[in-house]
Amino acid sequence: MLRVEANRRDFLRWLATAGAGLAAAGVAPAVFAQEAAAAGRDVVVVTGATVVDGTDGPARPGSAVVLVGDRIAWVGPAAEVPRCGGARVVDGRGRYLVPGLWDMHAHGIDYEDIWPPLFLANGVTGIREMQGYDENRVTRDKIARGELLGPRVVLASSIIDGPVSLLGSSVTKVGTAEEARAAVRTAVEQRSDFVKVYFYLPRDVFAALADECRRHGVPFAGHWPYRLRVLEAARAGQRSFEHNFGLPIATSSHRDGFLARLDAQPFDPKAPRDFFNLARELDRQAAQAYHPATAARHFAGLNAFGSRLSPTFTVNRVISRPAGAFAHDSRNKYVPREVLDLWARQLPLFAPVTPEQIAQQDAYFEAQLRLVGEAHRAGVGILGGTDCLNPYVYPGFSLHDELAFLVAAGLGPRRALQAVTRDAAAFLGRADSAGTITPGKVADLVLLDADPLADIGAVRRIDTVVTAGRVLDRAALDELLAAAETAANRPAGAANARSVRLPVHGCC
Repeated sequence: MLRVEANRRDFLRWLATAGAGLAAAGVAPAVFAQEAAAAGRDVVVVTGATVVDGTDGPARPGSAVVLVGDRIAWVGPAAEVPRCGGARVVDGRGRYLVPGLWDMHAHGIDYEDIWPPLFLANGVTGIREMQGYDENRVTRDKIARGELLGPRVVLASSIIDGPVSLLGSSVTKVGTAEEARAAVRTAVEQRSDFVKVYFYLPRDVFAALADECRRHGVPFAGHWPYRLRVLEAARAGQRSFEHNFGLPIATSSHRDGFLARLDAQPFDPKAPRDFFNLARELDRQAAQAYHPATAARHFAGLNAFGSRLSPTFTVNRVISRPAGAFAHDSRNKYVPREVLDLWARQLPLFAPVTPEQIAQQDAYFEAQLRLVGEAHRAGVGILGGTDCLNPYVYPGFSLHDELAFLVAAGLGPRRALQAVTRDAAAFLGRADSAGTITPGKVADLVLLDADPLADIGAVRRIDTVVTAGRVLDRAALDELLAAAETAANRPAGAANARSVRLPVHGCC
């Protein structure tokens, strides 16, 4: 034991002298090592792996990454790391180490015994939860305090929509400027990380909401507010636009005609879905009338205002297929029966039925892939999210699907991976602390059995996940999956972390 402690002290002494990267990151290596030793923090060495660090630099074979507590302390050649009897060594030989993944459009983290383990088991160490309410605020805080094992959570406000809405009691409806300002102030009081805007906000109400967000220094993001042009909302400060809503219209040769039809259509409180159905059908038609010059102006505007696109191809693909297409998906075993039953009732609202409708929706989806590829090539920032908790969109698993769709759209494996690591962290204002494998940043990592730069499908082949410095090897990940499956298949009426008063649905 004395020799092990001596080795550990020697190792930390080496870390203090070798940690130039920590100094560059603003962390004094000697102080960091001394504090780590005094606090008895665990030291983990991932050695021999090819590091794909999330930057534009080349992959680095034969590398080692040293973790002290919940931080990355050193990255360099494996041959330069001294032996340390007190460190846990993870054998990365023949494997590829990438930053932890972010799902940038998620729901349902408050299914505490199902969703958090499924995220982690799939290498998702952070999520942007797109609807805030009491239950998931509690879950977020449990994870932050270390009481619950789960991904980092960036949490939205309550969804803020107009007095007419597609959503029920879980949405905050505002019909005046003062109500909008009050909703933003409530979001700030609830420690929301951003404000979530929705479809049916009136123009003047949206303007008041945007102004109040500026006053409080809180960002806002969400759906295209139909009463504004997308670039108007971007100019007002909307940080991201979800699901590709409005993108086909904004890039169409018939843009003005489509928008005029929407402007003339009222929001009907007795049939609120009618407007959404019209907007979606016009979007589908517009996707077949792409106009390069119009698109170039639109993409330049998004770039000028710094707004990102969050395509959520995974959910869009589900609603473009017949309702029964996913009923036998093997991942359904991880979903509670009440959710599966809801999905079976909900999906027919969107799904095509006739052969003609199926062909139209397939073409619409393929056009969305092309549009996002064009946006990417024009320099528009792309975020990778799934909209899990909507029908047949699964926590963790579906982010792997989303990465494949991003590659199909034309991003390529490196850029797709960056969309859910480096670029996600930068969008969230965490570029200094997350998103790449860099000394000083959080120890969120995924060790893969294959090269994700050669085939993005390698992100499914996970050997080990590190979340905030905690190492989950393959056996531990399998235990998480088994526990989630057991929890999902409890008898109906068994206790669940989610409140019985909360509607079970995704927002989108």
